[in-house]
Amino acid sequence: MEKKNLDFFKQHLTERLNELLSHADSTVTVMTHSKDRFADPTDRAAHEAGRNFELRIRDREHKLIKKIKKALDRIENKTFGICTTCEEEISIKRLKARPVTAQCIECKKKEENMEKALGI
Repeated sequence: MEKKNLDFFKQHLTERLNELLSHADSTVTVMTHSKDRFADPTDRAAHEAGRNFELRIRDREHKLIKKIKKALDRIENKTFGICTTCEEEISIKRLKARPVTAQCIECKKKEENMEKALGI
């Protein structure tokens, strides 16, 4: 892969990582300093539902953070853009759509079809 493309993806992934980390920090701060008291059980339930939703979002973001870090490691190891399954180049179009991917579209489709067949 050309250096300018690698630089683009490195910058993009780093910016996204920093953005996600700042969200995580603000969520922890808000949740640990929140001393909300609700006399009405309905208000308390609505607050807890919102809090649970926020935690699910942060959990998904945590998984994305791990994928971004792995992609940045692949950039440093000069394996970014190479499919981990077939070792062919991953198209720039696919990488722009999903920069954390480690598989080409063909290998990913095969993997998803296998998971579907096995009921995973």
